[in-house]
Amino acid sequence: MPSKIKVLQVIPKLGYGGAETGCYDLAHYLYEKDCKSYIVTSGGDLIKFVDKKKVKIIRLPVHSKNPLLIFINTMILTFIILLLNIDIIHARSRAPAWSCYFATKVTRRIFVTTFHGTYNFHNKFKKFYNSVMVRSKLIIAGSNFIFSHIKENYSEFINLNKKLLVIFRGINVDYFDQSSIIESDEIKLKNKWEIQENKKIILMPGRLTSWKGQELFIEAINLVNIELGYEAFYAVILGSDQGRDLYKKKLIRLSEQYRMTKQLKFIDNCKNMALAYKVSDIIVSASIEPEAFGRVAVEAQSMQKTIIASNIGGSNETIIDEKTGFLFDAGDAKSLSKKIMRVLNMDDNLLKSLGIEARNNVIKKFNVEKMCFSTYSEYKKLIN
Repeated sequence: MPSKIKVLQVIPKLGYGGAETGCYDLAHYLYEKDCKSYIVTSGGDLIKFVDKKKVKIIRLPVHSKNPLLIFINTMILTFIILLLNIDIIHARSRAPAWSCYFATKVTRRIFVTTFHGTYNFHNKFKKFYNSVMVRSKLIIAGSNFIFSHIKENYSEFINLNKKLLVIFRGINVDYFDQSSIIESDEIKLKNKWEIQENKKIILMPGRLTSWKGQELFIEAINLVNIELGYEAFYAVILGSDQGRDLYKKKLIRLSEQYRMTKQLKFIDNCKNMALAYKVSDIIVSASIEPEAFGRVAVEAQSMQKTIIASNIGGSNETIIDEKTGFLFDAGDAKSLSKKIMRVLNMDDNLLKSLGIEARNNVIKKFNVEKMCFSTYSEYKKLIN
């Protein structure tokens, strides 16, 4: 085995999503394990936090699905692989994965992919396009849910020469730790959100898109209000519309219809998500389609906050129902409202013990160190 494994990760953009933070965390971990670590990306907000002494950033337009650019990226990646003598090329999205696939064919280097989502398909062409994610030597599924999805839909592309396994996504449990939050910062954030100090907060984080279930959340809050009144708590929808202004307008109209404009806050972003969780009492993930992993549920548990999530997809794996959080019937506003009311009426000591159990669950199964160690271990097996 060479003294230093040289790993090139390829990702469209290095933003704040689960795939992106996983790429970022692994890149720095590899350096600590005496590997040479590179990231090829088109850009992104997370780049400014990369330690350039540890991880080399190479900018290429790998976010593009344009066939000509995919071909050009293939040529450039082939050159980079040979120039830097890369051992492993790890692709984390479909468009750049095609460039990686062809480049590794030419250079005869090891190709690894991480299946971060379900990549739904409606025709044979889309399925073929998605199939690049299972054309690698090592296929990493981010959850058992994704593992099952791959087995059910892409088995014809998997043979005995390929390895398919689950490595759960991990989060930084030191960052998502309530003891790291300063009380004065909590007061500042509540003032910024125009929230009274003595009221409970129900937080729903996530980008504004219909399948994330913000509409369902508003419907559920309305049902809670019918039972408890408008003064019992605040509700916060935290996330950018990413250009989906029509959907956001629809949500605002719905909140106006239910007369909750003072109670419900729309917040575009929060740079300190740990702080956003800390000031909140209940965290909701109301996706009406399966989450591949469900990062919100894991982050909330790490912060010892009560999480209520849809009983589909990754949440079934990350939450132990009634022990580390609560699951409700996906797509059912009444089911969600009942869970919210139940938690609002629960004893504080019981919620505290549930929060401790939740954090232990994350530390044991979903911490970033475990994710990085498992991936690095698989890299070493491939090289040997």
